[in-house]
Amino acid sequence: MFVNEISPFHIAFPVNDLDAAREFYGGVLGCSEGRSSEQWIDFNLYGHQIVAHYQAPSENHDVRFNPVDGHDVPVPHFGVVLPWDAWNELAERVKKAGIKFIIEPYIRFEGEVGEQATMFFLDPAGNALEFKSFKDISQLFAT
Repeated sequence: MFVNEISPFHIAFPVNDLDAAREFYGGVLGCSEGRSSEQWIDFNLYGHQIVAHYQAPSENHDVRFNPVDGHDVPVPHFGVVLPWDAWNELAERVKKAGIKFIIEPYIRFEGEVGEQATMFFLDPAGNALEFKSFKDISQLFAT
């Protein structure tokens, strides 16, 4: 079900350095900061509540990859579907910040149902993020 008014989404995820998370999510991605403690920080990611929770560094990075449109997509990942111009602005901001892309910004499924702009990169703790955009938002759940 797709509705015009979307309820804010909430996700909590681990980070191993709250200062690095604050710089990345606040400084690079432009998220405003909400409440925080010595163990977590709330961020506003395009109207959605994401919460970076401190977790001691670990060697266990359980990221897997699934093939999609000729690319290895990291799983798990999270992100936001943005308007076209906002997606392009974010892509430029991430490039200027020197963030390394897992999958460079490109058009996926070009000329097919579900055509979309997408990009993948990691936060400082190794969490994978995907931001995408559709010129035609009705394609979001198209089959």
